[in-house]
Amino acid sequence: MKRTNKTTINPCTSALMAAGVVSAASVAMAEEAGSPVTTALQPTTISGYVNTSAILKFGGRANNSYDLPGRSYDTSDKMNNINLDVVSLTIEKGLDESTWAAGYNVSLLFGPDANTLNTTSVTGGNTSDFAIRNAYVNLLAPIGNGLDIKLGVWDTIIGYEVFDAGGNPNYSRSYAFWLEPIIQTGILMSYDVSEVVSVSAGISDEGMSGDGRSPYQINSTTADAGDFAYIGSVTLTAPESAGFLAGSAMTGGVLFTPMQSQANAAALGVQQQNFYNFYVGGSMPMPITGLSAGIAYDYAMGHESTHAQALGGYLVYQATPKLNLAGRIEGAEGSDGSWSNNGFDDQYLGLTFTVDYSLWANVISRVEFRWDKDLESGSNSFGVDGNGQENAFQLALNVIY
Repeated sequence: MKRTNKTTINPCTSALMAAGVVSAASVAMAEEAGSPVTTALQPTTISGYVNTSAILKFGGRANNSYDLPGRSYDTSDKMNNINLDVVSLTIEKGLDESTWAAGYNVSLLFGPDANTLNTTSVTGGNTSDFAIRNAYVNLLAPIGNGLDIKLGVWDTIIGYEVFDAGGNPNYSRSYAFWLEPIIQTGILMSYDVSEVVSVSAGISDEGMSGDGRSPYQINSTTADAGDFAYIGSVTLTAPESAGFLAGSAMTGGVLFTPMQSQANAAALGVQQQNFYNFYVGGSMPMPITGLSAGIAYDYAMGHESTHAQALGGYLVYQATPKLNLAGRIEGAEGSDGSWSNNGFDDQYLGLTFTVDYSLWANVISRVEFRWDKDLESGSNSFGVDGNGQENAFQLALNVIY
């Protein structure tokens, strides 16, 4: 789904100079010295995208002050507006074929969604329109089939959907996405046991973990500064010999975050308890040409027996080379405060239908209709200032280059 326009850097480093990564003076000195800087940057790639949207909320109010629990990046301030969502810039040197290969990845964000991701400050809000999405050193150790190591800030390994909207079947994110961490800071090791089995394990701290929308995320205020989170996953991939199921993948993962000390827990007035995020999900092609299905389940557990869970099903149909249809149905339930704080337990149903038609090369242009329903009797979470609404309807246009 993700379509980005990548440019490979050659000895002419004008693109890097324009981006301010390499100065004209350094390039001149490199040429005089036999171009060692240019040679080092030849495998580097620059990629990115601009993500925009226009969202109409039916039955809304003019001041755009809505209660929309569970929304990650199609929030109330974007309703009935034309929006710049985010600008992404990635500079990357991937791993080559050498025995001790090394590379790096730096992904920077600009715009409103950068503020929402909120990696500028661990303790305060971000209003700078800037965030670090990824920044890691990638190393390959020649152990067995090759051990892949990332040190720095990297994408979490659990979850069906990702931060990049263009990498998801639908524009809006799911209720499950709200429960999951997005990025983590630490060390991540990945290993392909075989063609079928791959495993990943990592340790991260709560610094620069991003967002903090959900009480179950690892940068929750109920974890001590300096505490570590532990994450692991196993992925099974169907081999080519599996026929039409070839390429199907299923991932199971867990994130364990120790809660803060008993003294700090007592100061917060809560019981000392660990935090857990469990995930299982995957996708597979169907016997019908162009049709694939996916399923994802998330369960999160926090202090004082608080919990939340979400189950989602996905269907994607590539009807023609240019026309792609995607549908999502999801159910979510949890303790009060999992998605909203209205005094009732949270329980929601969501239906999303997205039509993606490629009019221009390298452009995602899609229209999406979403309907959410509050299933908890008497809560009506989608209201404004106490005027509860049981349903929320929206129509969105999403264009990404």
